[in-house]
Amino acid sequence: MNAIAPLTTPAVSVDIEGVNLSYGDNHVLKTVDLSIRPGEFFAFLGPSGCGKTTLLRLIAGFNQADTGRVLIGGKDISGLPPWKRDVGMVFQSYALWPHMSVARNVAFGLEERGVGRAEVDRRVAVALDLVGLGHLAGRRPSQLSGGQQQRVAVARTVAVEPKVLLLDEPLSNLDAKMRVQVRRELRDLQQRLGLTTIFVTHDQEEANTICDRIAVMNDGVVQQVGTPMELYERPANLFVASFLGTANILDGTVVGTGGERHFAIKGGIKLPISADITIPDGAKLVFRPQHAALTGPAASAGDGLALPCVVAHREFLGASVRYGVRVGETEVAVDTPFQSGRDLHEIGADATVTLSPHALIWLAD
Repeated sequence: MNAIAPLTTPAVSVDIEGVNLSYGDNHVLKTVDLSIRPGEFFAFLGPSGCGKTTLLRLIAGFNQADTGRVLIGGKDISGLPPWKRDVGMVFQSYALWPHMSVARNVAFGLEERGVGRAEVDRRVAVALDLVGLGHLAGRRPSQLSGGQQQRVAVARTVAVEPKVLLLDEPLSNLDAKMRVQVRRELRDLQQRLGLTTIFVTHDQEEANTICDRIAVMNDGVVQQVGTPMELYERPANLFVASFLGTANILDGTVVGTGGERHFAIKGGIKLPISADITIPDGAKLVFRPQHAALTGPAASAGDGLALPCVVAHREFLGASVRYGVRVGETEVAVDTPFQSGRDLHEIGADATVTLSPHALIWLAD
């Protein structure tokens, strides 16, 4: 048997320039500027209603911007209808035809485009092989698992050889275990194809595990763009810090000057601030639970900071124990590695949160 020639689509860039979009008085997208690199797996991440799906549909041509433009491969496609944009979209619902076989579902878009029969058969075979479903070509969608249906939807989209693949929360209908499996398959497929892919999700874990870069959105505004690690370690503002992972946020007031400065937290706690640290006006102190340690009362932090606290509650998470402790009038989370036989801090006990100055982030709204 002759080898099947692979689908080949050269990677292209996607640029969004000065996009604004409103529905009546509701300003949904606010001066969005983004540059997505050729072959990149990129995510729009944010809470429900932040504008991420609206932006994805705008790229696909289902929404029209009030101002701004969208370029694919350097070409302005803002005025083109969806079927002329060379993009493929996988919808949250999968949108498979229940009366058609898997193969017919994958072939549908090609047939609508007037592709010849032999080429349709070739592309269907390649697309199903890419997602590992060639042996199920004759089944109906109702005979497939949720994960298999999702792969059919991807195969149908890939078969038309789009320049850009758009994924609108494609894992939301799957159970937790299947989501992990399918997101790995999506990443593997995207890398094999080298296809520029844009993924919409509200789930930070999904975005962190499979995407090269992420645009964090809130209220129609792109808050920050970066790799998952950059966003986690160097958030641009309090929203990004709190949306990506767990963040402890301490509100207080900077008092004093020079080497006498300290950060006064409600409850009478004062933290010394090094003279070489620049703190924005109105900034809050932010640190991650795993960057803190929990020790006994009145413990020394060495060159770090020591915050007296009271243990409010604890949760056993398997590899770690998460403590909720009260620092002044604020509750913060501290993660400590679990070790069999080691005594745990009791609820209600006095303790000390110790922090390295390098673990501290000063952020304003």
